Amino acid sequence: MEEKEDLKSVLPYLPLLVRSSTLFWPSKVVEALKSMAKGPEHSQVNSGEVLSVAICDIRSSLSLFEPLAPFASMFISRAESTKWFGEVVPALANFLLKLPSLLESHYLNADDFLGKYGIKTDLRILGPQEAGIAFLRQELIGALLACSFFCLFPVTNRGANHLPTINFDKLFTVMDRVSCTNGKDLKVIAIWVLPLDSRPLFISYPDADAWSKSAVPLCPFEAYSLGSIEDHSTDALQVDFANKYIGGGALHRGCVQEEIRFMINPELIAGMLFLPLADNEAIEIVGAERFSDYNGYASSFRFSGDHVDKRNVDVFRRRKTRIIAIDALCWPGMKQYALIPPSLHEASSTGVETNEGISVNLMLRNSDQKSCQFLRHKDSLGIVTGNWGCGAFGGDPELKAMIQWLAASQALRPFMSYYTFGVEALQNLGQVTQWILSHEWTVGDLWNMMVEYSSQRLNGQTNLGFLPYTR
Repeated sequence: MEEKEDLKSVLPYLPLLVRSSTLFWPSKVVEALKSMAKGPEHSQVNSGEVLSVAICDIRSSLSLFEPLAPFASMFISRAESTKWFGEVVPALANFLLKLPSLLESHYLNADDFLGKYGIKTDLRILGPQEAGIAFLRQELIGALLACSFFCLFPVTNRGANHLPTINFDKLFTVMDRVSCTNGKDLKVIAIWVLPLDSRPLFISYPDADAWSKSAVPLCPFEAYSLGSIEDHSTDALQVDFANKYIGGGALHRGCVQEEIRFMINPELIAGMLFLPLADNEAIEIVGAERFSDYNGYASSFRFSGDHVDKRNVDVFRRRKTRIIAIDALCWPGMKQYALIPPSLHEASSTGVETNEGISVNLMLRNSDQKSCQFLRHKDSLGIVTGNWGCGAFGGDPELKAMIQWLAASQALRPFMSYYTFGVEALQNLGQVTQWILSHEWTVGDLWNMMVEYSSQRLNGQTNLGFLPYTR
């Protein structure tokens, strides 16, 4: 078992020991988990304070001496506490007891999916610019999330290798300081999980000349002032406005678009274990089931009830939910108008591969509209997105919308649906995009208009937003 290179890459980030091809917990950890799995009557783990002591004891048995963020209590009602410590914590302990055997089974059977095509699908650390797939089963993701809850993942060298925080201790600290009605609710993260995987995307960046000369027609565009990306009814790639560390502040104080998505689809948290994200890369996650409804945003975020995910399932029994994480560049203010050519590289990862595996960006430099329409495969998915990179990063929402439209069109996506979240600058987005489509603009036409606009905006020749500028 320890001879597998993929396992070797992830072992330093796992709390398990390995000997003679066998993964295992130390005996003291097994004893503690078995006691906890029998319930609070046996383990006496019936409060946040006792649980924190139990977690620290288990960590000590694993020689994990890195300091945890301090946490003690959990702000849940007495009735919820009974269920939490009587049912949820024992279930978590059972997941952890199964982790060694689940991982062994995973590595023994990982090649059953796509091995005959020479494609690896097992759990491993993906390096910078390295495309790859990982198929993880439901129980394995549950065990990995249990490991996060018990704060058992080693943290040494995670930051140096561009991997985000994975343990829950800082999230517990936030909950300890802020009442549950103001912060994230344990209910949102206590339910899980379905298989998750990330699919490699073809990495190819056209230069400015290629964008300028592209004859690819712009794809259909729909703008919505109300609603949210995760509630979109049509099957599509749903954009996650990712942090440079996937998941962002989901296990810290963060509670904006990406963090909320990781809370209502909690199996996404498992990706934080092994998926770094460079600024020119994308991560696609397939099959994440939604378990929670919510109200509000940021400090007003509230859990509002269980969510029954009614999306259809695929042949692997995964929900037909596809989430694509892309990290915007942070270029606020006027300097973003000087960076329009390189900023297109941000969104180029929204899918530059056809169903036939053809590199669209390399093929379409001299293609005509007829051949482009042929390549828009009937089974390809559209893009559902919104104001990506327009919050703390200070992006111009009008330009960011156009950048995403260009990338989706160049990638031959059949449509883009855009949720404006009521941003005033985008109130005419639907009208302008329909006007552009009625005049049959190509990617090259829109690109050249953006370059012209950005030059005039940078030089003080116009103060108009891009949308009124086009008319």
